[in-house]
Amino acid sequence: MKLNVMGTLYALALFVAIELILNVYRISRLTGWDLGSVINVITILVFAGFVGATFLFILMTKRWMKARKSSYWSVVLWAPYLVFCVYIFASLFPIIDPGEVPNPGVGLVLIAALFVYPFYVALVNFVGVNLRRG
Repeated sequence: MKLNVMGTLYALALFVAIELILNVYRISRLTGWDLGSVINVITILVFAGFVGATFLFILMTKRWMKARKSSYWSVVLWAPYLVFCVYIFASLFPIIDPGEVPNPGVGLVLIAALFVYPFYVALVNFVGVNLRRG
């Protein structure tokens, strides 16, 4: 159960970052902020969120998983949860206004993020498993 919760949390961290990045035009329209301000705020939120989430994930791996090697299964388990979250979000909040369609360049950034994320999860698990008890 704890392993599935960890996989879900890894997926939610990436899901929030992806949706913030993909929906800059929608956020700009809803808040009334100019696009540059929205991009700056989202960049800060994504960076701060990943730094905070990294420390949280390391501590959770150390305490919940009791530094077991089985925690490495979360390197794979986050993917189905991410697909599920994206599907639900896209179904509930479809893009209706053509002006809110994301830039094509964002797709390349997301492909790179999806390629790097399993290595990030493995590194977080490695640190959490090998962290000495204090």
